[in-house]
Amino acid sequence: MYRVLGAATIAGLLCLVLTPLLIRLLKRREYGQFIREDGPQAHYTKQGTPTMGGILIVLSTVVAYLLLSSRTPEGLAVMGTMVACGLLGFIDDFTQIRHKRSLGLKPSVKFLGQVAIALGFTLLATHYAYQASPVLPTQLSFLGNTAVNLGWFFFIWVFIMITATTNAVNLTDGLDGLAAGSMILVMAAYMLIAFTMFRHPISEHANFYKFTGQPALDIAIICGAVLGACVGFLWWNAAPARIFMGDTGSLALGGVLASVAIMTRTQFLLIPLGGLFVIEAASVIIQVGVFKLTGGKRVFRMAPIHHHFELKGWSEFTVLVRLWIVCGFCVLVGFAIFYVDFVTRVPK
Repeated sequence: MYRVLGAATIAGLLCLVLTPLLIRLLKRREYGQFIREDGPQAHYTKQGTPTMGGILIVLSTVVAYLLLSSRTPEGLAVMGTMVACGLLGFIDDFTQIRHKRSLGLKPSVKFLGQVAIALGFTLLATHYAYQASPVLPTQLSFLGNTAVNLGWFFFIWVFIMITATTNAVNLTDGLDGLAAGSMILVMAAYMLIAFTMFRHPISEHANFYKFTGQPALDIAIICGAVLGACVGFLWWNAAPARIFMGDTGSLALGGVLASVAIMTRTQFLLIPLGGLFVIEAASVIIQVGVFKLTGGKRVFRMAPIHHHFELKGWSEFTVLVRLWIVCGFCVLVGFAIFYVDFVTRVPK
């Protein structure tokens, strides 16, 4: 456990100490956030706040991982996904800054990038494994693998998971500290889940989880590093934010979250654990769907749903804290499901 906590400490300190330097660099180059014109008026004051702070979240996580991990193929596949998603987000952020608009890459370009990332992760995870550890099976999973084997369609499933999660985290990143604070809670749960799998290998009992050993410890280290990096970043991202993570951070965090869920064989458990991200994404889907079907009617005053509450008169801080509470409750439910399942596997 000391390596997991060490990764969290190293990543957290790196993010905490280096972020002020990045803020000064971004201000000097005038790399500021562009606020969407149809957003809440209270957000207009955030125009020009330095963005692309996700660079340090990714960098801190990578450094902590390389220092303390065993660099298993499973861990490298997850880290590679985080870095690749972060790079895609960086290009998106830089496009916005260069063209001085709130829209970045064309959807088609981002789609192709996500296809490439999903393909790379699938090939690495299903063909390479640490020593005698089994490679990632092409099956759907909840609390371990199910009987549903997708075969070649597994790549499509990985693409759907990575795309959905990166977009969900990106949509949640609309209030100061909301995405970073929520990721701390979700990553804490996945850190404990991966470490539990490491501590209780199938060699001890036939019913324990098949994902175990050094790969599971590597995933726990990654989760700890991401958690620490988000804590360090949140110090500067808390309202009023001095820096935003941008798509660089939100896509990287979404990518690592999806790949951790896939690698630990807890794909559908991500739905309750990441419940807040699901709610944020669902609010946009519902808003757009109803708007198109009814010719202009709206369910929410504005989507994602955190903007709806702002337009109802809630202060940004109130919305933030209450959504953190919602996130915490979702994480509690998700981890409780895992814990109950784990207890049933313990030998009598």
